[in-house]
Amino acid sequence: MKYDGEMLARLVAQAEAQPVGTDMVMIRALIEEASELGAGRALERLGLADGGARDDVRELRELLGAWRDAKKAARGAVVAWVVRVVMALMLLGMAVKLGLLGLVHE
Repeated sequence: MKYDGEMLARLVAQAEAQPVGTDMVMIRALIEEASELGAGRALERLGLADGGARDDVRELRELLGAWRDAKKAARGAVVAWVVRVVMALMLLGMAVKLGLLGLVHE
């Protein structure tokens, strides 16, 4: 949806024509229109104002989720290997300490 500011301009003109004590309904309408206009401009600047933007954002979120899952899995695999190596070194150390390596050479 494209916001051209026409409604905001009409609301500002209407507010200027009213007496000094502009009511809260007019102020809220001005704020709402200005917010929508600003949001529309921001989306246009980001290139997300077209109809395919929703699908693009969904795909990016899925890709980001897959990346996070891959990082988590890789981190888990690294931790598992580190634990295995530490355990193997501990077993090797115990074997040396207990003199069990001599049994293997004989």
